[in-house]
Amino acid sequence: MIVRLSAVLFLLAALVAVYFWAAVSWSYSSGERAGWVQKFSKKGWVCKTWEGELALVSLPGSVPEKFLFTIHDEAVAARVTQHVGKRVALHYEEKVGLPTTCFGDTRYFVSNVTLSDEIPIATGVVVPTRAASAPLPPAPVAPAPAPAASQ
Repeated sequence: MIVRLSAVLFLLAALVAVYFWAAVSWSYSSGERAGWVQKFSKKGWVCKTWEGELALVSLPGSVPEKFLFTIHDEAVAARVTQHVGKRVALHYEEKVGLPTTCFGDTRYFVSNVTLSDEIPIATGVVVPTRAASAPLPPAPVAPAPAPAASQ
């Protein structure tokens, strides 16, 4: 009886271990997203992970879409920390089926970051990033309107 119970528990533990291994090592999708890292912090009660927010802008002046991501690698997290507020491209893998939030708050795990210097929006038109742009000159002050003459 004890041998059977031990065998069942061992088999159950082995199945759980295989499931965790498959969920962590298999990627549903992978790709790149480009934008500005606007929020980045280490979070968690027990399992600390780096969680970030990338603002994706499709057209200048449009409302940015947010891409939430998780980073486990400390070296990648250090590189992202250096580029907060700058335009970057993040390479990510989407993991589906992770059973707890101990792996991270999102399904998107960043494995590499590349700094982008400029944004091409049309042929010959380039919008420089915040780090490369010069400060704007002060806005001209409009003259005060003349008082109205009374009759």
